[in-house]
Amino acid sequence: MAKPLTYNATLVERIDLTPALAIFKVRPDEAIEADPPFIPGQYVTLGLNNEKAPALGSVRRPMSIASAPEERDTLEFYIRYVNHPESDNPLTHLLWETTVSDRMFLRTKAVGKFTVTDTVGTADTRLRVCVAAGTGLAPFLSFVRSDVRRDPDADLGGYAILHGASYPDDLGYCEELERLAAHHGLIYAKSISRPREVSDWQGDTGRVEDYFEADRLAATERQLGLEPGGLRPDRAVILICGLQGTIGKTITRLSGRGFVPDNKKLRRVLEVPEAIAPSLFFEQYDATPVIDVTNPEVVGPLRSELAAALANILR
Repeated sequence: MAKPLTYNATLVERIDLTPALAIFKVRPDEAIEADPPFIPGQYVTLGLNNEKAPALGSVRRPMSIASAPEERDTLEFYIRYVNHPESDNPLTHLLWETTVSDRMFLRTKAVGKFTVTDTVGTADTRLRVCVAAGTGLAPFLSFVRSDVRRDPDADLGGYAILHGASYPDDLGYCEELERLAAHHGLIYAKSISRPREVSDWQGDTGRVEDYFEADRLAATERQLGLEPGGLRPDRAVILICGLQGTIGKTITRLSGRGFVPDNKKLRRVLEVPEAIAPSLFFEQYDATPVIDVTNPEVVGPLRSELAAALANILR
């Protein structure tokens, strides 16, 4: 049983978008001394004691930060309630019992390498295609919010955010992202995977990784402002945040365009030469392997497809 946590932060705002999707804004008791307090794309740990079942102790989980580091007083989190948790003491079940002014634990030291600096580098001018499944939107929100906080006239045309969810109400921050598209040049596209249950939906349909299906690539390139065939590693980089399915299918669907994962294990299995720089990065929310590297029927075609694409790019 985990030891009880000493609370050091307060929930100052909660916005329930749906019964199972909410925004939590948390203020630490003491200002974060680091400057900046975190890098967009990083995460911190939230924790709660199980007051109703003390025998279960406490629970803490890493959570990506959705706010910009320039908003120093509070940290914002975009969280989905886990209906079928693996743990018998899930954090989201405790979070959903909280109200404004409630106390909680916040480990304020931010960590993580899913940042622009640690992936493509800040000097890279290629289009940053951010693929977000559900609450995987959080780090990308931090990216663009920080740019605008640092420069109110910031040009966000170097970012494309593709966001997928089950229903329109699950497309959190939609209005904010549409404003950033209208006023700062952000490329933003949204898609829902259950359109039959929404009679008035007129937008894109399918899971977010479906933007990269072979028969949709040309349309996706138009949405990204790229010429036909322009979604390739010399013009764009791919950053993915979400669950295993989104990451795995995005990797496999873009292997024929020559996008190389940063993950060392995948690079070894796919036999990518060390000299070839990665062009696809991901942050994973579960522990399931994104690709079954033990299955030759999966790895073999993927390896061949990627090798052929790279040979075509390098010739």
